[in-house]
Amino acid sequence: MNTNEFNQWIDKVSGEASAYVPDIESLTQMGNALFNTPPLSRSTEPPALTVPGAEVSHSRPATGSSYPSTIPLPCEAELKALFTPNQYRAPAHISLSDSDHSGHPPWESSFYFLDEGIAPERHDRAAQIPAAHPPFDIHAIRRDFPILQEHVNGHSLVWLDNAATTQKPQAVIDRLTYFYTHENSNIHRAAHELAARATDAYEESRNKVRQFLNAASTDEIIFLRGTTEAINLVAQSWGRQHISAGDEIIITWLEHHANIVPWQMLCNETGARLRVVPVDEDGQVLLEEYQKLLNSHTRLVAFSQVSNALGTITPARQMVEMAHRVGARVLVDGAQSVSHMRVDVQQLDCDWFVFSGHKVFGPTGIGVLYGKTELLNDTQPWQGGGNMIQDVTFEKTAYHGAPARFEAGTGNIADAVGLGAAIDYVERIGLENISRYEHELMTYATGCLKSIAGLRLIGTAPDKAGVLSFTLKDFSTEEVGTALNREGIAVRAGHHCAQPILRRFGVESTVRPSLAFYNTYTDIDRLAAAIDRIRGKKNAF
Repeated sequence: MNTNEFNQWIDKVSGEASAYVPDIESLTQMGNALFNTPPLSRSTEPPALTVPGAEVSHSRPATGSSYPSTIPLPCEAELKALFTPNQYRAPAHISLSDSDHSGHPPWESSFYFLDEGIAPERHDRAAQIPAAHPPFDIHAIRRDFPILQEHVNGHSLVWLDNAATTQKPQAVIDRLTYFYTHENSNIHRAAHELAARATDAYEESRNKVRQFLNAASTDEIIFLRGTTEAINLVAQSWGRQHISAGDEIIITWLEHHANIVPWQMLCNETGARLRVVPVDEDGQVLLEEYQKLLNSHTRLVAFSQVSNALGTITPARQMVEMAHRVGARVLVDGAQSVSHMRVDVQQLDCDWFVFSGHKVFGPTGIGVLYGKTELLNDTQPWQGGGNMIQDVTFEKTAYHGAPARFEAGTGNIADAVGLGAAIDYVERIGLENISRYEHELMTYATGCLKSIAGLRLIGTAPDKAGVLSFTLKDFSTEEVGTALNREGIAVRAGHHCAQPILRRFGVESTVRPSLAFYNTYTDIDRLAAAIDRIRGKKNAF
C-alpha cells in the first residue's frame, strides 16, 4: 500500500462509518509498515508521542537500559493528526503544549487538543448546548485509561463513581511500575544509588504537589494516607494543643463524616462545642447564618470546598476571610475539588488544605496535608518514630521541622511518586480545560435527569462540580444502583458518608452518579436511558 492508497483508505472509512472508532494500534502498525519505522514495544518504557519528525528525550536508568535515549515517532503522531476517532477529522494543525517538546520521562503521555471548534460526540439532547471553547479530544483521553475498556455484565463500562474514586491513567500505572522496577528503596537514610533515586522521586512529587496547590514551600506539603488521616492529624496534634473547654469549632451541614467525627471526638475530649452552619433548599451554605456563629470563642472552622454528596461549591475564599476576622484557623477539605478546579492555597489563605490522591487520578493510600509553615512548626507531632527526629536520648527528643516532623516511619513512597505522575497528567490536560468540559457535561446531565418523571435531584445549587445525587420514586437507591450495574453503569448508592446533609433533605440515601473529564455525553445518555427502563419495568406491573 502506498501513501495515496493509505489516505484513500482513511477517507473511505471515515466517510462510510459515522460511528466508527478505529483501532489506533492497527493504524499505527500500518503506518509503521508504510514509513518503515520500527514498532514500539511495551517491554520497555513507552516514549511520549510527539509531532512528526520530532524526537523525544528520556530520563532513564543509569545502567541496564535497553532503549535508545531518543526515538523518532512519525507514524503514530501522524496517524493521530490524520484521523480522529468517531466521525470527526482533526484539523490540519494539532496543538500540543510546549512541555510535550521538552523531553519527558517515558511514563508521561502527550495530549492532543483540537484548535478548531469540532464538538465532541453528542446526541440530540446535547445539540442545543454550544461549546464555548475548543474541546480537547475526549476519545484520546479515554484511551489513556485502560479500565474504561472493561466490560461489566456484557456491557462496556460506564464509570460514574468518580466522587468515590477516580480511575488511573496508564501514565500513573507505568510510573508505579517504573518505581518498583528501577527505584525501589527506603528514602532519606542511605548512601546507595537506589535510595538516592527513591528520595529524588519522592521529593520531586512533593514539589509537584506544592506547584499544584501553589503553596509557598515544599515544607508546607505533608504526605499522609489521605484526607481522613490529614484531618485527624490536625485534630489530634494542633487541636489537642490549642482547643480547650469553652472553645467552639464550626463546620457545615455539607460535611463528609471525615470532617465531622474527628471534631466531635476532640470536643468530647476537651469540652469544646461543635457548631454547624445550615444550608438552604438548594444545598448552599447560608453565609448570614455562618456570620452569626462566628465569635470570639471560635477557634477553628472546617468545611468542604465541594460537597461529596451534593456537589455544591462553597464560597471558600469568603468563608476563610470571615473566619480570620475573628481570629479562627481554617481547614479546607479539598477531596472533591482538586480534580475539578484550580486550587490556590495562597489565594484561599486557608491554614490547612487536605486532599486524597485517589480522588485526582492517583493511587489509593496517599494524600496531602498543606499547612502554613509557621503553623506546622508550632504544632507538636502526633506520631513518633524514625525520620521525624533530629536527636533522641532517653531523656528527651528533638524533632525536625515540617514536613518531616509529621512523616514518622516509612511512608507510602511509591504511591507518593504515583501521585506526582497523576498531577503531571492533569496539569498537561489543563484544569481550565477540564473545568470547561465538565461544566458542559454537568449542564447536559442535569437536563437529562430533570426530564425523567419521578426523579428528584438532591442538591440543586447553581454552582456545582461533579456530583448528581437523586432519588427515584417507588424505588430504593439500592434497587436503582443494582439495576444500573446490570447495564455496566457504576454509580454509588447509599449515604456517601454524609448522613447529616442527606437527612437535611429528608432522605437516608441517594443514587450518586459523579463525573470526571473522561466521561462522555454517551455515558449520560446511557444512564438516562437505563433509568427510563427501570421506571418502565415498575410501571409494567
